[in-house]
Amino acid sequence: MKLRSYAAGNWIEGDGSGTILYHAVNGTPIGEISSKGIDFKQMLNYAKNIGGPKLRKMTFHERARMLKALAQFLMSRKELFYDVSKATGATRVDSWIDIEGGIGTLFTYASKGRRELPNESFLLEGNPEALSKNGTFIGHHICVPLEGAAIHINAFNFPVWGMLEKLSPTILAGVPAIIKPASLTAYLTESVVKEIIDSKILPEGALQLICGSSGDLLDHVDCQDIVTFTGSAGTGKMLKTSKSIVENSVRFNMEADSLNCSILGIDVTPDKEEFDLYVKEIVREMTVKAGQKCTAIRRALVPENMVESVINAVKTKLNKNTVGNPELENVRMGPLAGKPQVEEVRSRVLELMSSCELVSGSVDEFDVIGANKTDGAFFPTTLLYCSNPFSSNQVHDIEAFGPVSTIIPYKTTAEAIELAKRGKGSLVGSIFTNSDDVARELFFGTASYHGRLMIINKDSAKESTGHGSPMPHLVHGGPGRAGGGEELGGIRSVTHYMQRTAIQGHPTTISAIGNKWLKGAEKNEDNVHPFRKYFEELKIGDTLSTHGRTVTETDIVNFTGVSGDNFYAHTDVTSLEGTFFTSRVAHGYFVMSAAAGLFVDPKKGPVLANYGIDELRFTQPVYVGDTIRVNLTVLEKIDKEDKEGMPPHGVVKWDVEVFNQNKEQVMQASILTLVAKKN
Repeated sequence: MKLRSYAAGNWIEGDGSGTILYHAVNGTPIGEISSKGIDFKQMLNYAKNIGGPKLRKMTFHERARMLKALAQFLMSRKELFYDVSKATGATRVDSWIDIEGGIGTLFTYASKGRRELPNESFLLEGNPEALSKNGTFIGHHICVPLEGAAIHINAFNFPVWGMLEKLSPTILAGVPAIIKPASLTAYLTESVVKEIIDSKILPEGALQLICGSSGDLLDHVDCQDIVTFTGSAGTGKMLKTSKSIVENSVRFNMEADSLNCSILGIDVTPDKEEFDLYVKEIVREMTVKAGQKCTAIRRALVPENMVESVINAVKTKLNKNTVGNPELENVRMGPLAGKPQVEEVRSRVLELMSSCELVSGSVDEFDVIGANKTDGAFFPTTLLYCSNPFSSNQVHDIEAFGPVSTIIPYKTTAEAIELAKRGKGSLVGSIFTNSDDVARELFFGTASYHGRLMIINKDSAKESTGHGSPMPHLVHGGPGRAGGGEELGGIRSVTHYMQRTAIQGHPTTISAIGNKWLKGAEKNEDNVHPFRKYFEELKIGDTLSTHGRTVTETDIVNFTGVSGDNFYAHTDVTSLEGTFFTSRVAHGYFVMSAAAGLFVDPKKGPVLANYGIDELRFTQPVYVGDTIRVNLTVLEKIDKEDKEGMPPHGVVKWDVEVFNQNKEQVMQASILTLVAKKN
């Protein structure tokens, strides 16, 4: 079988002799990979000229719905991917993390895109900035999709998740992607991409695939392109400093393998739950995916007096770990992804053993169930102990990318912090403690060296997602050795594929460009109450100025009785001495309610329901005898997809300003209503 690339709308087999790929369990050839004959410049142009324009025409919500449809489609095909994944040496649990974890990321971004982003093709970011005395010149930030392509160069250990965790924010941002998986497990990535292309859910040009070398692709990138890389720090640095990337200031994100640590708090003893949780996590991170995770625990920092107990507990669990053919029910850990990895890991373990003691496992002597360890890519779980971590550099510099971890002793929390930092930057660290004081000291002592820190005690453990599991909602990446990059992190990662542009001008102009009314922009007031207008008929800036209402003492007394709010400023004028209130003050929520009474049109009409309040501020007290009036302005319109049982509608966000008789603002709010569509 020859793996194929998907380039410029066609599936292409590389010409010439390629690299043979082997089954990780039995060593049999399963395919040949080569990208010879592909026009990489054409691929890049195809993404920019065909895929990019189609994606940029779509709104965030349309792209999000597309991601959801894609996730649902791939989930219906998951057993096909599980079957292909067997050749990587993955157990069912390993494959679940890769396959369903990747699809789950699509679902997450689909949801966040609809809930947290506007139904626009651009993003107004933050609040406007006043740049002039009279408010006729303001500034704002707008994020727009880059007009290039995202080139994702992925590692071998997660051929599905690694692709989908990058693809999700890329597509949501409106940028086409070119995927280049690591050759060792590219056959699994190819199987997923084939299903994606066949589904026709993504527009043509939105996704392309390179199986094999990326050739001269990076020679053609420019300032509108983005390159992301996951893998070794050495390869990442080589790519990052390539001529076109440097000369064209191409965005480059690197996520490199790191010497992640897990710290057992100095307060934890063998009789505490946190001790057992710590041991369990070390063993899990050594055995899941056979330790082939960029987030795996490589350095286990343990109080000096707990070292023997931890080593014995970990050894006991590792002795129960069965290595072999993952298709067998009693096998807990499969092989590495390929024989080159075995030689790499073995070499690194031997280097570590120059300053570390082997306390569990054997580099050469180990049993394999249901397979031949000579034919397959098997390697045993290996636990090391470094007795002198402050004089040994190897344990802080050398990573064995497999089922290998090293126990490192420390005397004080300050020492634990120093040892954690010697990893020179990590994707993730974890802390196991039942002391919030210890947790706080360790967190602030090590946070600047980590992209993520997980703190576990008996109360959080049951629902914890684990040390080695990046979540789409949170940042994945880290400083220093970890690459200095940032992936995931929810909507943060979407903006990585967009250009943030500062826009300056009159509020009316910027409101027209951003489809959102800004203070100081023109308003439109006519004889038709805005609550009588359907969603399509309302325009940004449509305004209603109401008549006034004078607040009475009876209003305050009655609202006190209805609400049960007996705060002294509303009920006891004798208690006002020493406060900033000059007399009995109306309840803030009464002012909000009275404002609604002024601007709401009571008749049945296009407004279906109150949807909520986003912001509410009481800016000045309202006293007995004050007369309030309201300015109601259409701030923003958000189109919504149809829901069963509801008429077609959208959400209208209104700016509500309440003034007193002196034209002083006393309340500011943003309210939302569901408004029916006319058609």
